[in-house]
Amino acid sequence: MASEPLKEDRREKFKEKILQFQFTPKDIKAYLDRFVIKQEEAKKVLSVAVCDHYNQVKEALMGRGPAHYVKQNVLLVGPSGVGKTYLVRCLADCIGVPMVKADATKFSETGYVGADVEDLVRELIQQAEGDVEIAQFGIIYLDEVDKLATSHFIGRDVSGRGVQSNLLKLLEETDVPIKAAHDILGQMQSLFDFQKGAKPPRKTINTRYILFIVSGAFERLSEIVQKRIRRSHLGFQPHGPEGIPSDIIAEAKTADFVEYGLEPEFIGRLPVRVFCQPLGKDDLFHVLRDSEGSILKQYKSSFAAYGIELKFTEEALQLIAEQALEEKTGARGLMTICEKILRPFRFELPRSGIQELEIDGLTVLDPEKKLAEILKRIEETKKSRDNEQIDQFLLEFYKTTDIHIHFDQEAIEALKKEAHEKGIAVIDLCKEKFKNYSLGLKLIKNNNGISDFTLTKEDLRDPEETLNRWIAASYKTGSRSQEQ
Repeated sequence: MASEPLKEDRREKFKEKILQFQFTPKDIKAYLDRFVIKQEEAKKVLSVAVCDHYNQVKEALMGRGPAHYVKQNVLLVGPSGVGKTYLVRCLADCIGVPMVKADATKFSETGYVGADVEDLVRELIQQAEGDVEIAQFGIIYLDEVDKLATSHFIGRDVSGRGVQSNLLKLLEETDVPIKAAHDILGQMQSLFDFQKGAKPPRKTINTRYILFIVSGAFERLSEIVQKRIRRSHLGFQPHGPEGIPSDIIAEAKTADFVEYGLEPEFIGRLPVRVFCQPLGKDDLFHVLRDSEGSILKQYKSSFAAYGIELKFTEEALQLIAEQALEEKTGARGLMTICEKILRPFRFELPRSGIQELEIDGLTVLDPEKKLAEILKRIEETKKSRDNEQIDQFLLEFYKTTDIHIHFDQEAIEALKKEAHEKGIAVIDLCKEKFKNYSLGLKLIKNNNGISDFTLTKEDLRDPEETLNRWIAASYKTGSRSQEQ
């Protein structure tokens, strides 16, 4: 928790930022365009609503706000993965206000089972680092609000209707206690204050200038709209399937949402309706290639941590988009496909020595085949490098001692295997294993004149023991030579 002087300083800076709010709807949309692909109409509607809201907040802070401010709370409608959450998060980042996201399904009418809707406001305070003054101008985003609908249940779903009713007061204006009634720590503090004889004032946060944005897929809404439109054409030539526009859900009216199962009072407090369109293959391609928030940046960063530069060809991005479309989860499908393609590379390639990985069309279609080819090249390169290092060690040994050392093939393979297991260069392993061989072999050469030695795999089990055995043998052969 920040100290009071720091909190006050931050509060003043935030207040100054809001007072200097000068964004136009075009400015907001330009910012959203950098991150969110498609959804042109949604971005325009949200930009206008957000600018109007924070201009009203600015006026209120300057003491010129209207006596009765009607908030432009927003309803986002669209299938999963089209960017609804991302739109709201980018809005909050652009303006610089705290934001809370939650799913409507976790709330209950009473709060005893599940969470209380007022917890959303309290969580906003946490996002503002405990500063109520900043939190009261934040954004609360509630997803899956269509799950609160009641008409598709047998009878009436009391919990769904109750949660909607509880949200009503938040959507307009109410005072929410900073400490929940069931907050044990809060109760203990109240008891402590009571024992001291103090009756602390009730601390609350007002929701008047908190902007609420709710969203949902509303999967059956298009059917309801379609039926209404057909009923309105009764007596005229009816619409056939070919006469139903693909974006018919954008024709939804308040009555359609009520028929879906939202309470009239609840939907009435969501005057700004935004309809997001499904993403096609080309949209998903642009999400990958052009969005500043592209998931590819995350994967590139992941590989870069191991010193590997990750690249994608245009063909690869097209194929990833095509496969993601088949997932039917919108932009979320992109991560599903990327994970499937890149996971084996992320496991095998770190510390492999490879510095660049290009994902092309063939890699997308058969990542295991591409990985096998890369690992084969790495192994061949490693063998070649190991052989070069062994040759380098033997050459340097000869230059410093005028003595030749040779390894048979089994010994060479054993050295490379041991170096790999220890995670060191084979030349360093050789220098360590044979650090005493320079003096030892010179002694042998002086004893019997031998200057050419071959080491086998068996000799490598204990190089020091091998050297000592050779030295001992050289004294015997040297003595016989002197006797003769």
